[in-house]
Amino acid sequence: MAGELDYASRVVGNDYIEAELYDRYNVKRGLRNADGTGVLVGLTRIGDVHGYIIDEGEKVPVDGKLYYRGIDVEDLAAAAAREGRYGFEETVYLLMFGTLPDREQLDAFSALLGEKRILPKNFAEDSIMKAPSRDIMNKLGRSVLTLYSYDDDPENLSPENVLRQCLELIARFPTIAAYSYMIKKHYYDHDSLIVHLPETHTASAESILALIRPDQKFTRLEAEILDLALVLHAEHGGGNNSTFAVHLLSSAETDTYAAITAGINSLKGFKHGGANGKVVAMMDDLKNHVRDWENEGAVADYLEKILAGEVYDGSGLIYGLGHAVYTISDPRARLLRDKAIALAELKGYSDELNLYRLVERLAPEVFRRVKGTDKCINVDFYSGFVYKMLGIPPELYTPIFAISRVAGWCAHRMEEIVSGGRIIRPAYKCVQRRIPYEPLERRGAGKN
Repeated sequence: MAGELDYASRVVGNDYIEAELYDRYNVKRGLRNADGTGVLVGLTRIGDVHGYIIDEGEKVPVDGKLYYRGIDVEDLAAAAAREGRYGFEETVYLLMFGTLPDREQLDAFSALLGEKRILPKNFAEDSIMKAPSRDIMNKLGRSVLTLYSYDDDPENLSPENVLRQCLELIARFPTIAAYSYMIKKHYYDHDSLIVHLPETHTASAESILALIRPDQKFTRLEAEILDLALVLHAEHGGGNNSTFAVHLLSSAETDTYAAITAGINSLKGFKHGGANGKVVAMMDDLKNHVRDWENEGAVADYLEKILAGEVYDGSGLIYGLGHAVYTISDPRARLLRDKAIALAELKGYSDELNLYRLVERLAPEVFRRVKGTDKCINVDFYSGFVYKMLGIPPELYTPIFAISRVAGWCAHRMEEIVSGGRIIRPAYKCVQRRIPYEPLERRGAGKN
């Protein structure tokens, strides 16, 4: 063990690069410009994340907007609510094909996705049940890679074949995630094993709830708010980490399963899709330390201690606060919060929702006072709370994100195959000084 620690210290020491070197060579760390805007590396027709304008060379924050194929996501959500239907299937169709479906097209497409929810023969037994994982995202990634072996034509990069693969993955993600969770509960939590066949004639949100609940029962309101979460998480432009990872691998002309797994592994990270679970844990910690949830001063003081790294996990981060593009507002957070009000009243979570809304108001003020910059609450701040009210276990928070975002990943993979044309290959400057090779017998000379 001591030797391993010594090896680790050597790695850390030798891999450290001084911060001033990044400034000297004008390195765009994180592919970000100095003003926080992203470095332009590609073009897309799929998603547009709008959080600022450039006015006479200056970045000016504006209220956040999100567009899918040019259509405001708020309009998509509002139409589904107004017409009393679910919106995720329509969203997938829009992202994949670039236009809104008519009623006949939507019904046929929804039926197609429903049919494809069934996993290949023996896949659940051989791939999921025999190799469980404590982490569902890990299992989701491994399962997608394994699907390569069940595909008769996995390497064919024609648009027709890749589209087939993409639609199968979009349909199968809920089933894989649900089965992976149930097997995890059985093997690691020593719970009873309950596995349901996926519903093939229901909306995706309904199918998910039926798969993860032992009694398969849910209310219409529960399914509606999960459907809204799926709509809001489906796409977020080509530059977010997981989608860029899919672009990156797709540009190398690898297979669909490898490319989509890259997106899964990126989303697994706490700086990306894993943040929603962190928010719930942070809020639970706040509730344990601030007894009066209506005391604005006490809540603000605790948030300041979180920023100082004095409480919670010591990271100095208020999880769910801040975004790479949005500064004033995240439209997804607002839509999910407003829809959550009715569910909170029904489930007895109104007091807790009021605490979330108080933190939503106070956190940006505290951050501005302590850090001197502006940040807004993002969708992760409310998504975990919504899943908690739905009785969805924390292990499935990020997988549900993936169940939605795979639609965007697949749309971007198709776009990269059709229009990319060049392998993505940014530059890294080597700052290691040149040193001569030293023969083995001379190394360590002078050591005692």
